[in-house]
Amino acid sequence: MKFDESQMLKKLPAQFFAALVAKVNKKIDAGNDVINLGQGNPDQPTFDYIVSALGEAAKDPSTHKYSPFRGLAELKKAAADFYEQEYGVKVNPEKEIAILGGSKIGLVELPWALMNPGESLLLPDPGYPDYLSGVALGKVKYDTVPLRRENDFLPDYNEIPEEVARKAKFIYLNYPNNPTGAVATKKFYQETVAFAQKYDIGVVSDFAYGALGFDNYKNPSFLQAEGAKDVGIEIYTFSKTFNMAGWRLAFAVGNAEIIEALNLIQDHLFVSVFPAIQEAGIEALRSEQRRKEVDALVARYQQRRDAFISEAAKIGWNAFVPGGTFYTWMPVPEGYTSESFADLLLDKANVAVAPGKGFGPMGDGYVRIGLLVSPERLIEAVKRISELHLFK
Repeated sequence: MKFDESQMLKKLPAQFFAALVAKVNKKIDAGNDVINLGQGNPDQPTFDYIVSALGEAAKDPSTHKYSPFRGLAELKKAAADFYEQEYGVKVNPEKEIAILGGSKIGLVELPWALMNPGESLLLPDPGYPDYLSGVALGKVKYDTVPLRRENDFLPDYNEIPEEVARKAKFIYLNYPNNPTGAVATKKFYQETVAFAQKYDIGVVSDFAYGALGFDNYKNPSFLQAEGAKDVGIEIYTFSKTFNMAGWRLAFAVGNAEIIEALNLIQDHLFVSVFPAIQEAGIEALRSEQRRKEVDALVARYQQRRDAFISEAAKIGWNAFVPGGTFYTWMPVPEGYTSESFADLLLDKANVAVAPGKGFGPMGDGYVRIGLLVSPERLIEAVKRISELHLFK
């Protein structure tokens, strides 16, 4: 008996980075000392106080039962308090917050919940590849908004053709930005609200790296812009702020109608998240240790950023200096594509990087460097690359 995949599954985008992982693993399995700068997985453990909270919560038999379908009320209250403390944004925890099993779920399920087949979505280029999974599963169309270095990798709304803007139902934004490390300003978000109001477009702000701002820069929330809740939502994940990538916990916050649609689709797909993880999430947001731990994490990433870009500058490899995230976006030398350059570094220097093409056509002139190894390993990676004599 043969079981064919559905037409929907066949239309899902290929996982570009699966091939990269396979290449890296093959080199490692052959006994090579590969410095892996191609990953996007936090390398530090979850903060101890959160792990302890999970342990205590897991001992409570009440957490072994089904979660309420829409998540623990106390977690939604903690998320609302967090947004008020951090960004001065007041939200209704029951009507304006949806608990998610990781931010990817919210980003991918939104087209299912709020768009009809054939409607149009605006996506950044370069951008997080899994946005395209939502396009395929929702059977929607999309147009891209180019992010250019000369505009600090922010979209220029004047560059979007009138006919493209008028047909769009939603736009996705991601600042601090994966893959470029660019950051947004309150002024930009106010311009975003004006653009959304002019063309009746919903805004989805992917705030995955919101806590990671360098040089004492505090990344603004999209919801701080006047009128933001009228036009959109923000998605905040525990993965990057608290090194909880494998825990799969996040929340969407903002416009009540969008939140209700996300909750409704999740009523049919999930029974929320393991309650003990939600209890740990409450402690993550409320503990007095939070600021100290997050500040130390940001300082660690900034130390790595500074070590890498200063060492790279010595060989003529000049970065777009990231204002946030744990990435740096590096130009490809003349004569190479992002893929051929990445292959060369892996083959000849045992350094793995992520080809920019995997984030969209506009990324092909760059590679993404993950600042997820020690400063010493980052410096060693540059030393190996320097021996290839690719930069002037």
